[in-house]
Amino acid sequence: MGLGGCIILIAVGAILAFATDWHMQGVNLHLVGVIFMIVGLIGVATFSSIYRRRRVVVPPTPVVEEERHRPGDGYGGYGV
Repeated sequence: MGLGGCIILIAVGAILAFATDWHMQGVNLHLVGVIFMIVGLIGVATFSSIYRRRRVVVPPTPVVEEERHRPGDGYGGYGV
């Protein structure tokens, strides 16, 4: 689950916890909303810590270019 899924969980949890007045027998929707929000917050924290570790800046390695010479082009080959 990515960052978008975590934000959706937080939004749905907030809607269930604060913006509804539905009553279902055997289900406390306010508690379900709070649980959704907590799971979403844990997901955001986990995602951000993993993303921070993955974003390590590595200095670029220098590029060494080799010159390739053919025999007979005046650079010590057999055709000199």
